[in-house]
Amino acid sequence: MTLLDLRDEPYDGPTAQILIAEVQQEYVVRYGGRDHTPIVESELAAPAGAFYVGYRDDRPVMTGAWRFRDDVERLGSTRLAEVKRMYVVPSARRQGLARLMLGHLEATARTAGADVMILETGTAQPEAMRLYESSGYTQIDGFGHYRDEPESVSYGKQLSPQ
Repeated sequence: MTLLDLRDEPYDGPTAQILIAEVQQEYVVRYGGRDHTPIVESELAAPAGAFYVGYRDDRPVMTGAWRFRDDVERLGSTRLAEVKRMYVVPSARRQGLARLMLGHLEATARTAGADVMILETGTAQPEAMRLYESSGYTQIDGFGHYRDEPESVSYGKQLSPQ
């Protein structure tokens, strides 16, 4: 396996936008429509969050982001970071890249001051649910844009102290 280079990039950058369009198409296939969760670009940039693109052999193969959510309390905390835009291109799946990105998101959010990571996914993404559960996430009460949707599943995880 070649090395993975994780780069902090702007959410509105050209590479990010290509991969975001791909993940939106994935949502259309799996759920019948795009993700309509409101995201403000500044939420995915320091100090409010971060957006990463993973490169292998200088080709973009994945994205992942987090943003602080001071409007949510879960797992006894109000200093939460929410995972957003986790995506691995089809040709790079089943190689552990999503797990690497998730670990990177947790570490960078923890360094920025988060003590809990939360996220929303859906039942049409069973591989994502398995990833989160095998990474120590437990189901929590819904919190996001899709909290009342029957296909929505929310997860949370206490982040280890630095």
